[in-house]
Amino acid sequence: MQQAPGARATQTAWMHIAALNLSAPPVITVAVLRRALIMGARRVIAASDELNRINVFPVPDGDTGNNLAATLAAVLHGALSRRSRQVGELLEQVGEDAIDGARGNSGAIMAQFLVGLGERVRQRQVLDVQGLAAAVRRGAETARAALAHPVEGTVLSVIEAFSSALDDAARKVGNTPRTAFVDALACAQVALAATPSQMPLLQRAGVVDAGARGFVLWLEGIADYAEGGLARLREQGGAPQLGQQAGPIAHVHEDIDPTRRFCTECLIVADAMDRAALRAALETAGADSLVIAGNAKRVRVHGHIGQPQRIFDAAARFGQVEAMKADDMLLQQRSAQSPEMVAVLADSGSDLPDAVVERFGIHVVPVRVSLDGRDYLDRLGLGVGEFYRRMQASAALPRTSQPPAGDFKRVFEHVLGCQKAAVYIGISRPLSGTLQSAETAARGQVRPLLCFDSGNVSAGQALLAWRAGELAAAGADLASIEAELQRLRPLTRMFAMARNIEHAVRGGRIPRWAAPVVRWTGLTPVAAINADGELKLASGLFARARAPEAFARYVARKMPVGVRWRVIVGHADAADDGARLLAALQARLTLAESHCIEIGPAIGAHAGPGTLLVGLQPAPE
Repeated sequence: MQQAPGARATQTAWMHIAALNLSAPPVITVAVLRRALIMGARRVIAASDELNRINVFPVPDGDTGNNLAATLAAVLHGALSRRSRQVGELLEQVGEDAIDGARGNSGAIMAQFLVGLGERVRQRQVLDVQGLAAAVRRGAETARAALAHPVEGTVLSVIEAFSSALDDAARKVGNTPRTAFVDALACAQVALAATPSQMPLLQRAGVVDAGARGFVLWLEGIADYAEGGLARLREQGGAPQLGQQAGPIAHVHEDIDPTRRFCTECLIVADAMDRAALRAALETAGADSLVIAGNAKRVRVHGHIGQPQRIFDAAARFGQVEAMKADDMLLQQRSAQSPEMVAVLADSGSDLPDAVVERFGIHVVPVRVSLDGRDYLDRLGLGVGEFYRRMQASAALPRTSQPPAGDFKRVFEHVLGCQKAAVYIGISRPLSGTLQSAETAARGQVRPLLCFDSGNVSAGQALLAWRAGELAAAGADLASIEAELQRLRPLTRMFAMARNIEHAVRGGRIPRWAAPVVRWTGLTPVAAINADGELKLASGLFARARAPEAFARYVARKMPVGVRWRVIVGHADAADDGARLLAALQARLTLAESHCIEIGPAIGAHAGPGTLLVGLQPAPE
């Protein structure tokens, strides 16, 4: 058998240790296992940028390193951060933590492998060589079973090679866990080197499989502890941070299927789960690259799909759905191809026009929406039309919450792993905690990252993000983009008009005394964003039938003359009124470019159906 580079050196080191210590322990204690797993996790996290650069399968989105690192970081901060009483208890908790923190295809497979280890060694105090081999065999079987369509030349092939070699070594008389591990590691390294010959995509790219490389790094970290013990663990220090030493990612010219552009994940929690039925439901929903990892009570689902809500809806039939995410792989790929550009991000409260998002590759982090007892990802997990239909029929008000810091951190890590800097344009601080959530996620990032308070929301926020994307595409640096945003912020205006304020009153956005006043007078209230970034009542219009036109006249009177404007008109389930408003503005103002968009759930949940809004910004010369 041909040995891969590094295998002979590793084997020699282990043989040297064995020669010095002929009484190598015949079992693995829980303390030794915990320390070895810490070393393995740290090795993978330290190499996350390398893994990102060689990531070409199943899609070249450059995030395998981050995904594996995040999965193992959840274990580091969970089970491995505290002592356990026995090996079985430790590995069961490791598996559960890995499922909860699993990210991406590679992270889900790694988590399922760890779950399999724990399933096989329940109640064991220590592990002998036969117990270790049996646990790894179970891990290999469950990892393969987690995939709907296993592919050779991936981490599955390397796990299988490692497991088979460990089985063989365990049958040899006199072998200890340490000596068996070294034989199996050498075989895993050979299998890793062979992955390009099994998959033409890897061969064309001149790389090994990134997930398989991550698994071997994990094994090598474990071997490093076995060789150096506690001294080596102390030398290594704390776990390296993610997303700090990124380099450019080599792009492989393979297209991501635009009909399945979203890498979608969620966690399902239930008392008991029929995983075969779950797999069938997810395949019926149209998910590709499907991974179902976990146990009977906690399952991590990963799949590629065009409409993420299909996965979430299918999952909801089997238990409580948590930890939802849907990453746009086409945008991730554009980041990987643009290392010298500043990345531009916004949140879904910006109501950015799709055309602007596509033109400039702006990353949008979804706000969370709660409706009828379920949580959704704004726009990705709940379509705008469906949201308004269900909101009208629901007795309870929908609720919104800012994206958790982890959602921002995941996107920040990816774009800063590819691009030289990033700017996030957020909802006005007085209106939402979204900006604070992003600032929390930005801590510890080494590459330049600006969290910019737009002082605005919806169309006004979108106009600032639009201008930032335009400047980034033209090659502007972060300082230039920030200076332009600072200049434009006080010049960017937004107004909103609500024909029916009952919804806003119920939600507490407008005082209760205003509702009877509006009913008695026939007044249509108008609100505006003020200089402090607050949405305040500004005026009222006596124009029920011709309200869009009256609103346009009001806005036009507030704008300075002789200026060419960029305009975004938004409507909440009122497309005809939106079109009338835009037409009336075109008749009164000089518009350089305009868009009419449907206000998403993040804003519509508070404004209510029928709301109209308009954002205006001086057009660039």
